[in-house]
Amino acid sequence: MVVGIDVGATYTKAFALDEDKNVIGRSMVKTGFNLAGAAERGYAEVLTSAGLAEEEVDYVASTGYGRYVVPMRDLQITELTCHAKGAWHQFPQTRTVLDVGGQTVKAIKLDERGKVRSFRLNDKCAAGTGAFLEKTARYMGLDPAEIGSLAMVSKEPVTISSVCAVFAESEVINHLTSGTRPEDIMYGAVLSLAGRAHQLMKRVGMEPEFTFCGGMSRNEAFVKAIKHELKAPVNVPDGDMGHFNGALGAGLLALDRVRKLQAAGEWTNRSHRAVQGVSA
Repeated sequence: MVVGIDVGATYTKAFALDEDKNVIGRSMVKTGFNLAGAAERGYAEVLTSAGLAEEEVDYVASTGYGRYVVPMRDLQITELTCHAKGAWHQFPQTRTVLDVGGQTVKAIKLDERGKVRSFRLNDKCAAGTGAFLEKTARYMGLDPAEIGSLAMVSKEPVTISSVCAVFAESEVINHLTSGTRPEDIMYGAVLSLAGRAHQLMKRVGMEPEFTFCGGMSRNEAFVKAIKHELKAPVNVPDGDMGHFNGALGAGLLALDRVRKLQAAGEWTNRSHRAVQGVSA
């Protein structure tokens, strides 16, 4: 039994997998300012979800923004590697992965074995991330959960052209004061973000198949916008699996690590390592 933990800037996600790669438990908690505490809460919740005791877990792999501070980790792995692994597992013909979260956007190009060939990350400006959409929604007095449904009813989306979050916010204010409908402003912001994501994919040398994951993969308006930008089919994991893609990848890589140690005759279970002080 293994656990993959993805400590993101906004949410901490965890998956528990058995040896056959079946998901037996999951959890998602707000990360907040205490990254280690979020990892501990997420770990406790995923164990409860899976019906596992701590001593039944053989290996824990961490990824994400806070991967180095996960107290129970045996191994930390980069988000790029984990998102590639998760996307490849769900869609084995994937060649380009787009991950859009609250604070980061990643474009990852894979080879025919699902390994990372190249990648590009967004710059530090919030206008290129999901946080910009949430800020736009809050400015208009909306719950961020309404972003997708509101944007989907837009008939005449406006253009949000600024590359700076501060100036983009000024554009939103100007549209509001001129009487533009909220749904048209919201979808305009969604299209702006999708356009930036598309440019990032171009820079990585994108090739089909395309797989879209991350927290924004749950936003139906953004899914619509990115498909419009790419003008091609896009794989989107079912339900919330796109949001859990990094945790899934970490869990799968934890299984790979256990098997390599077993094959090399170097495997000891987690409880024995803890007693002996042995590193995984």
